[in-house]
Amino acid sequence: MEFHKHTLANGLTVVAEVDPRAQSTSVGYFVCAGARDETDEEAGVSHFLEHMVFKGTPTRTADDVNREFDEMGAHYNASTSEETTTYYASILPEYQTEAVELLGDLMRPSLREEDFQTEKQVIIEEIRMYDDQPPFGAFEKCMASHYGEHPLARSILGTVESVTDLRVEAMQDYFRRRYSPSNITLAATGRVDMPALIETVERIAGSWEPYTVGRDLPPAAPHESFEHLQQASATQQYAVRLSNAPSATDEDRFVAKALALIVGDDSGSRLYWEMVDPGLAEHASVTHYEFDGAGAFLLYMSCEPEQAEDNLRRIVSVCQKLEQKGVTDHELATAKSKIKSRIVLRNEHPGGRLFRVGGSWISSSQYRSVRDDLDAIRAVTVEQVGALLAKFPLSQATTVSVGPSAEA
Repeated sequence: MEFHKHTLANGLTVVAEVDPRAQSTSVGYFVCAGARDETDEEAGVSHFLEHMVFKGTPTRTADDVNREFDEMGAHYNASTSEETTTYYASILPEYQTEAVELLGDLMRPSLREEDFQTEKQVIIEEIRMYDDQPPFGAFEKCMASHYGEHPLARSILGTVESVTDLRVEAMQDYFRRRYSPSNITLAATGRVDMPALIETVERIAGSWEPYTVGRDLPPAAPHESFEHLQQASATQQYAVRLSNAPSATDEDRFVAKALALIVGDDSGSRLYWEMVDPGLAEHASVTHYEFDGAGAFLLYMSCEPEQAEDNLRRIVSVCQKLEQKGVTDHELATAKSKIKSRIVLRNEHPGGRLFRVGGSWISSSQYRSVRDDLDAIRAVTVEQVGALLAKFPLSQATTVSVGPSAEA
């Protein structure tokens, strides 16, 4: 594989991991725009804007967009997170130019008032449906409580109130600020024709006007709290715990991923043997999330309501024991084997690599090969895991419990 990089005069960056042996090509525009970049008044605008992009451009209708992707046989979609909005497609190599052109056209949408008002109702219904489904917004509530005034506290979907009050002029202003070419990376993986890719991007995006754009990166302070929310319609009790962890650019993030698997992998982890295997909980897992300038360990648990209180105590006990005694050589070796296997399997096709290449570049302006990640995992030691637990104690957490119980 070969890595290539090209930057347009207006600041848009093109990165590509070229694999001549691949049978497909994946391309995606990664925009540094997410919930953390919004104000309280425009909460939810990043996700709303993602929807609006597919409503048409000055040269294409919404039907044109869908038809052209379909004619390519493309697998295409978009997603919005706390920090990034991504528009991507996987296609046969012969459709590389057409896919890059179409996605590039979408990066300059019409944002018409009539489409805005129609899609607003779709977004509001999506928020209501999400709140009605398990775990009933527990993750967003925990993020809001844990991060407080920090930008990461903002919900990706926003609220019914914020979306209802949002005006199309506010979305258009947000688009100008965040969709500046210097804030966009075009990533490509697989069988990529790099000269053709550069020619296409220069032609369609070279005239995009640049704007000065930035992002606030305040530190995430440690936080501890517990909140119980009664949800009468729930049949199970759900708990979400957040504790601080290494960020997307912290070298300890690989140590954090090993620790997360040791504590809460869906098989063979400490929480699995403590709670899931004996039937005390249906699910108990820990995931490491990387953000720009911050990170989080997310623990998620679901169980019968009458077992929730004991299970929460068990979780605290597992975390405290880890901090006191650390992990074993066998636990770490098993976690490293699992992670290496998942890295290889996830990155065997260009579609899987696209998000590693584009995501890494937009967060750290760094290219990492599969070998780089494998080597980083191999290098993790038991001593590093212990040092990480001292720096980011899992027992210092924000917990939100949601379920039918009147008390947690």
